[in-house]
Amino acid sequence: MDLLHLADPDGDRCIVRVTGRFQPGVLTGHDILRADVLASASFVNARLDLYLLPHDLDSWEQQVSSLRPGQTASIGGDRGPSLDFQIHEDGWLSIQVSDPDRLTTVLGTRPQGDWITEHCGRLEQVRLAWPREVTETAPGAYEWNPNHKR
Repeated sequence: MDLLHLADPDGDRCIVRVTGRFQPGVLTGHDILRADVLASASFVNARLDLYLLPHDLDSWEQQVSSLRPGQTASIGGDRGPSLDFQIHEDGWLSIQVSDPDRLTTVLGTRPQGDWITEHCGRLEQVRLAWPREVTETAPGAYEWNPNHKR
């Protein structure tokens, strides 16, 4: 399921595709989501692994919901690849894709329509498909939510 899908008529694209849970059934890894970052333009074609914790999705939602020209929203980065999105005054969007060990590149696109509203809908769909099922009861202590289906 695509958390983010930005593409332009020239074929440049940046997609964050959630592929499932990192460690289904394991308390410490169950709510971590695996994702592929797919970035392509005439000068790059990359696929990077991204792992998203619940607080990454919360932070991303807050940042992207209030994103305005001149501001940046970021996802990932603490544990590997990161994506930084900056809207420019003229409507262009810069997407910096960074993997500290492999790649840093910047894509430019002019998103069509209201991509932020579309993204918020995609985020809701991801949360419905993979809801939080683990609670951290104390630092480093986890238990299943009462609603968890085994």
